[in-house]
Amino acid sequence: MKIHKEGYVILRNEVLILIIINSLFFYYCHDIYFHVSLIVSLMLLSFSIYFFRIPNREYEKEDNIIYAPADGKIVIIQDVEENEYYHQPRKQISIFMSPLNVHINRYPIHGTIKYTKYHPGKYLVAWNPKASSKNERNTVVVENKKISVLFRQIAGLVARRIVCYAVKNSNIESCEECGFIKFGSRVDIFLPKNIDVNININDTVKGGKTILAYY
Repeated sequence: MKIHKEGYVILRNEVLILIIINSLFFYYCHDIYFHVSLIVSLMLLSFSIYFFRIPNREYEKEDNIIYAPADGKIVIIQDVEENEYYHQPRKQISIFMSPLNVHINRYPIHGTIKYTKYHPGKYLVAWNPKASSKNERNTVVVENKKISVLFRQIAGLVARRIVCYAVKNSNIESCEECGFIKFGSRVDIFLPKNIDVNININDTVKGGKTILAYY
């Protein structure tokens, strides 16, 4: 299993802190407390390694397909007024990412990055409808000759660090890695209103693998 680069510093610091804590328990506490500390430390480290894992997947990257930008569960499918970039009705799909999901985010289509903007904000729970416009978030718009898609990385109650690699005017491929959100979050994607989606509420999706819609 490979570890994502966003986890290198965190895992290094975590290992150093756990070594110090367990050394103190070993030298100054009863054996039973040291053993408990060691077990808890291994559990925490195992979770962190699992969180920053890179799954072994093959990506088809076909044209005319909108792929899920993240792993998680579909919690919203609705028509809304998108007021940051399009200022018109769009179809919103929201994917909730639990701490156990892979947290790598991927471009849903191929094309050119037309817009990217980071917004500081609150840390409401990720499934709160207001999280899309109130929470810390980063918005990216990708366009090609056939379609324009906006997707938004949203921080949740636990997630406090959004990483986005998008560079305006650069050309990207669908399923290519676009960013990472650390420790639980949500990704919204806004499609043309008249598009027919290929998923339903409560469906589990995989980033770069699950087909949200065809265009």
